[in-house]
Amino acid sequence: MEHTKCLIIGGGPAGYTAAIYASRAALAPVLYEGMEPGGQLTTTTVVENFPGFPEGIDANELMDGMRRQAARFGADIRRGSVVKVDFSARPFRVDTDGGQTLEAEAVIIATGATARYLGLPSEQKFRGSGVSACATCDGFFYRKKDVAVVGGGDTACEEATYLAGLCRKVYMIVRRDVFRASKAMQEKVLSTPNIEVLWNCNTQEVLGDEGGVTGARLVNNKDGKVFDIRIDGFFLAIGHHPNTELFAPWVRTDENGYIVTEPDSCRTGIDGVFAAGDVQDPRFRQAVTAAASGCKAALEVEKFLLGH
Repeated sequence: MEHTKCLIIGGGPAGYTAAIYASRAALAPVLYEGMEPGGQLTTTTVVENFPGFPEGIDANELMDGMRRQAARFGADIRRGSVVKVDFSARPFRVDTDGGQTLEAEAVIIATGATARYLGLPSEQKFRGSGVSACATCDGFFYRKKDVAVVGGGDTACEEATYLAGLCRKVYMIVRRDVFRASKAMQEKVLSTPNIEVLWNCNTQEVLGDEGGVTGARLVNNKDGKVFDIRIDGFFLAIGHHPNTELFAPWVRTDENGYIVTEPDSCRTGIDGVFAAGDVQDPRFRQAVTAAASGCKAALEVEKFLLGH
């Protein structure tokens, strides 16, 4: 059976950054990238807000650079996924989809979170070409253009008001006749002149051409009327799903499935098991914050192993 000091599960900004720091600490980490190497960031195009790239950088190029940097310092980065874990005792045991079993003295969970989509074929067709699940990541590309935000909760209201500061017009597509958001967020949206709320509406189809999104076809849930709106960007704000099912029997999660870590720490409550990135961050969900928590998790692993 293979043995490693540090196993990192997940290959996004948190996982790759953890691998960089763990490698430089001579922990010889093994990292399994999972089903989506590079993480959720690779579903976008150009990243404009990651420090150090004043002209922006292609998302896949950024993730590939992190991966190569970790490998240069000695991280053993592997394709494939972890399919079973046993955190009942150290060393921890994990099984992979390739049939391998590993023992690890410490584990960093960095499996991220997945944005919820409506499930429309046209939505998937234009992903990265006008369809986005992150206004703060992609809003800059729609300056002085018209966009739509789907959702009626706090996140949707936050995204809509953020986009309203950049865009000419923001439609909010809300399937009910009320917001789920807090009163303060509702008032902020309703007092913003370039936000128009389309109540009782669902999206039937995202419209577009070879250049990307050009509009959306909506249906009014009350009278059945179908109509189109002209937009350049279509933003989903109906929540994220943390990829924690595998770990839920072992670590504590909140009501939405995010791993609960100790205050100012990446510790999960199980000695030797740490969590980093969007898998434990329901609030910020940015590449730079994920990378920062990957750094913190690796430093905590180093300290933990020195003490054990």
